[in-house]
Amino acid sequence: MPEGSVGIVSPKLLHFDEPILLKSGFRLDRYDLAYETYGELNAARSNAILVCHALNASHHVAGMYASDPKDLGWWDNLIGPGKPVDTNRFFVIGVNNLGGCHGSTGPASLNPGTGKHWGGDFPVVTVEDWVEAQARLATRLGIERFAAIMGGSLGAMQALQWAISQPQRVRNSLVIAAAPRLSAQNIAFNEVARQAITTDPDFFDGHFYEHGVVPRRGLRIARMIGHITYLSDDVMAERFGRALRQDELKFNFDVEFQIESYLRHQADKFAERFDANTYLRITKALDYFDPAAAFGGSLASALAGAKADFLVVSFTSDWRFSPARSREIVKALVDNRLNVSYAEIEAPHGHDAFLMDDPGYHSLIRTYMENVPL
Repeated sequence: MPEGSVGIVSPKLLHFDEPILLKSGFRLDRYDLAYETYGELNAARSNAILVCHALNASHHVAGMYASDPKDLGWWDNLIGPGKPVDTNRFFVIGVNNLGGCHGSTGPASLNPGTGKHWGGDFPVVTVEDWVEAQARLATRLGIERFAAIMGGSLGAMQALQWAISQPQRVRNSLVIAAAPRLSAQNIAFNEVARQAITTDPDFFDGHFYEHGVVPRRGLRIARMIGHITYLSDDVMAERFGRALRQDELKFNFDVEFQIESYLRHQADKFAERFDANTYLRITKALDYFDPAAAFGGSLASALAGAKADFLVVSFTSDWRFSPARSREIVKALVDNRLNVSYAEIEAPHGHDAFLMDDPGYHSLIRTYMENVPL
């Protein structure tokens, strides 16, 4: 077992019969949320931490499953006994969001109205919808207020939205590798990925389950596009450069460069474990996130009701959500005279830096969390 690991964990499932009205206007009458917990909730119920996941992740934040000890949680290097988010002190919760494909109700679930998979009929969900569902789960678990809510990338957008939608229920918000809304370039990347999926002959307008197929080709391309945006040019150059798999060029269209082999490998793994309909919906949630839109484009106005303290973290090599985007968030928080700490971490890993075991980054999180009162 890795040092500092929370060890063997088991996912849990909560069923909700209370309808949830989504931002789209669609009413979901019943749904399930998959989640995991690490550590113990204290008697005052004041030590709970909610970890919000990004596009490709799930509720499996830390630890491992007995059935597959190699399947470590996606933030296992950060969360556990003695780690920066110390489960000897905090009760940590990870939730698979609505529309997901790891246990929560989503497109691959059965539609109780038809008895078939939801497929393409599953509604588009938003960050606001996820926060509402997470808040309901917290209430069911007896948690009225979180010591902190944290996440990276799309998870950080949820942490920010919590401070807007549920200001009384969050004391600290850790917003890591985020943007207050997507740029046109980021929306463009997402659209190309969606087009790869929806134009796959095996997509069948999202109802591919009934045909016994998977739009694997489109999902593979979508993953390759996304993966390129998560890495920096420096990391790709250092890890792969122009290295060939064999000693000479073959003058065909098979895999020749190591970077091609790596991308295809990542794409194959992803296509085996992720749902194409979920990918479409999560990228749309990214595109739609824009809390300032309802306030005439003013992010400061959107955050005027926030009460949390904030830690905002960016990474120098992150060209997808650059430090300049985090500084926009910081300015809006400062304009509201909120307590905010900001750190720009020198790291070569690109957008994926928030997942890495970087000493300076982890030391920062540790110090901040040690000063969160319970």
